[in-house]
Amino acid sequence: MKRMAWKLVAITILAVGLVGAGAAQAGEPTNPAAAVLKSHILITPDEIEWGECPPAVPPGAKCAVVEGDMKAPNVLFAYRVKLPDNYKIPPHFHPADEHLVVISGTFNMGLGDKLDKNATKPMTAGSFTVMPKGTHHFAWSQGETIIQVYAIGPWGLTYVNPADDPRRKQ
Repeated sequence: MKRMAWKLVAITILAVGLVGAGAAQAGEPTNPAAAVLKSHILITPDEIEWGECPPAVPPGAKCAVVEGDMKAPNVLFAYRVKLPDNYKIPPHFHPADEHLVVISGTFNMGLGDKLDKNATKPMTAGSFTVMPKGTHHFAWSQGETIIQVYAIGPWGLTYVNPADDPRRKQ
């Protein structure tokens, strides 16, 4: 009797596993954020439409959202930022983890509450970094630099020193 019960348990586990594998193969998303995208995205660098960045970003940079909506809650988004040479982003933090890839140029990143060029790590093209939610960090560019940021919205940027916030200077 016990042997029969174990066989039934094993068959049930196998059946559930096969149904789950079939659902995954059928293209059902395993991540709620993945369920938002309704069509493919194919963008070449020449097709990116650069525009003004959100007001929280210091003047001089150009931005382009390449996926999603930065304001939508619990949804993945990706955007690119084109920075001129020697562009500085004062110490700040974000409400969610920030995943960043350097596309071109050099993006120098540092941790802390004061922008110190000597305390940064040069992140060259192809570099990847993650800044956990709430981590105080800063950056500056060497040469024209393009970065791509991935995160879960809604996105925000809070400056460690409120006087650094460009929204206060408008």
